[in-house]
Amino acid sequence: MSKILLVDDEEQFRKSLARRLNLRGYETIDVGNGADAVKAARSSPDIDIVVLDRKMPEMSGEQTLKEIKACRPEIQVIMLTGHGTMESAVESGKHDAFNYLQKPCEVEDLIKVVEDARVEKIRAMERHEIPHAVTGTWLEWLKGAHNSRPGFIILGALLFVAIVFAPASSRLMEIISAPKTGAMTDLNLGYASYSKLKAGETIASYYGKSAKLEKNSTDEKGKTVALPFSDSEAAFRAQVMLGVLVVSVLFWATGAIPIGVTALFVGVGMYFFNILQPDDIAQSYAKDAVIFIFGVLAFSKAISKTGLDRRIGLLLLHSSKSLPRFLFLFLPLLSVSCSFVSEHAMVAFLMPLFMMVYISTIREAGLQRDRNLAVMFVLSLCFAANGGGPGSPAAGGRNAVMLGILSEYGGAPSFGEWVKYGLPFVPVMALAIALYFYLWYRSKGQVKNLNVSSLVVKASRKIGPMNRNEYITAAALILLIFLWVSSSERFGLGGPVILCILILNVLRILRWRDIVTIQWEVVALYASACALGKGLASTGAALFMADRFIYYLPEFMHAGEGLAIATSIFTGLTTNFMSDGATVSAIGPITVPMAIISGTPVWMVGFATAFASSFAHMFIIGTPNNAIAYALAKDPVTGEQLVTLGDFFKHGFVVLVLSFAVLWGWTIFGYWRWIGF
Repeated sequence: MSKILLVDDEEQFRKSLARRLNLRGYETIDVGNGADAVKAARSSPDIDIVVLDRKMPEMSGEQTLKEIKACRPEIQVIMLTGHGTMESAVESGKHDAFNYLQKPCEVEDLIKVVEDARVEKIRAMERHEIPHAVTGTWLEWLKGAHNSRPGFIILGALLFVAIVFAPASSRLMEIISAPKTGAMTDLNLGYASYSKLKAGETIASYYGKSAKLEKNSTDEKGKTVALPFSDSEAAFRAQVMLGVLVVSVLFWATGAIPIGVTALFVGVGMYFFNILQPDDIAQSYAKDAVIFIFGVLAFSKAISKTGLDRRIGLLLLHSSKSLPRFLFLFLPLLSVSCSFVSEHAMVAFLMPLFMMVYISTIREAGLQRDRNLAVMFVLSLCFAANGGGPGSPAAGGRNAVMLGILSEYGGAPSFGEWVKYGLPFVPVMALAIALYFYLWYRSKGQVKNLNVSSLVVKASRKIGPMNRNEYITAAALILLIFLWVSSSERFGLGGPVILCILILNVLRILRWRDIVTIQWEVVALYASACALGKGLASTGAALFMADRFIYYLPEFMHAGEGLAIATSIFTGLTTNFMSDGATVSAIGPITVPMAIISGTPVWMVGFATAFASSFAHMFIIGTPNNAIAYALAKDPVTGEQLVTLGDFFKHGFVVLVLSFAVLWGWTIFGYWRWIGF
């Protein structure tokens, strides 16, 4: 039962109410003034609810409410007074009082409000990222709760120490100390900066020089010279990055600590183990993709604020009059669209609409929540958008990276040739995703009759015809898409969206207070993923992982379709932890030369690598799509996070397996054999 703090200067009333609540199983603490109430709230972390008198000497109920909320925002405060006014009720509401009751109040009525407040406290803890206190056995303590899991924190620390301070692998030392010869057999051929290495230069020496980690010394003539960076120093830093990767993935997957704090851990590891110079670490956090995610989250605020999301949804979802039509018709159309238009933008523009449809659906069904419905909406949208990646070179930077690699090894395909080999994969993958979520939701969801189209139409009718703000936001959206399509090579993805945010702010549609309410921890998380990729690539740790993967491949996977399957497995797994572009940059230069040596068509291996880099379904760090969807998947009323990191991992793993099945069965052993290379 809840623990209740009773605050009232009338001792007889306070003691009487405490006894009546005790008889009903509640534990109570009672104090006679506001100052003691604040002290009790600070010192007793197990207090759930405060029943607070308004009119008290020295410190009023409103002042006490404000002080309690400042130190314990999750506590639910019920104002109970015989001196109520409209002004005092408004003031209490400003400071987030849960309810406002008049004396005398029946105990049963108070208990009903108390039980509602207990439910609201759990939601408030989620909103404020306050972990649930876990008591009981030491195993329960180790398991903990979301954002506070001591067992995984301890495990992460042990893994980090074991990886970082273990003797360096002989293969790692061999890779980072091998000189560049320019031959196809170079051990460092897959290094991200291989083209910048001079003849005879090693990864260790190049890394030390480019990262400005070399130490200075004075020679016999008194001249300052730079000492070469040793192989052991480079190997140690590569192991640090591997340790940071393992711990970050563990924490992100389990929710051991808040995701934003894990994002900071990446930077802390890089700073204190001197992976790069401080300015370079900061720059690795500030990639164009990070600015893009921030801008998209802010722009989506304007779309939902003006109601433009309903207009867009009416165009896209007018045929989705049932669950099967939504899944089996809309998702393939979305995937094919994402082969030619930014899938990140599609997810960002559609997510506010899907949250509106979710709220409307559960209200019509008479439900307070149906989290499975939210999971189905958000993840099917996100995974279908990811699945559009192989469709054309325009689908993402990872494809452009692969085109560049292939151009160095026998020629790159044209736009049309890429589409011929990639687009048939897209609708089949979308149908596989649709089938999975259809079968899963049919057994788990509470809402069975889903008519997305009618909900969007109703929502559009409620807001009436388009107004000035919608027209301006729509024009900004068109401008944004035009700049992305026509000028992304020059301005990137972040520049155009920042420009459009500026325009909307000048025209007083998107206020700064709207912008500051975006989910900043998601921005920090994706920034840390960029920094993680930079550290892994520059130290040679990414090359070491790729090398070990290939080494342990069975013989039949060293050539032909087996090599294409092998490279897709490694790429598909790696892209869940690194950005897709970084993954292709690290793996492509290794596998494409292997294709040449073994007599395998280079396009087959190149396409398999690029296509699998779209399979970032399990973790939200893998692609901006996941990060944007996670950030916007919140109940607009309660603020509850509707889709968790665990949902991404659980369903993303299944969809990852399905992605491999479609790539191997339908693509590599299917129409690729028919088309030929």
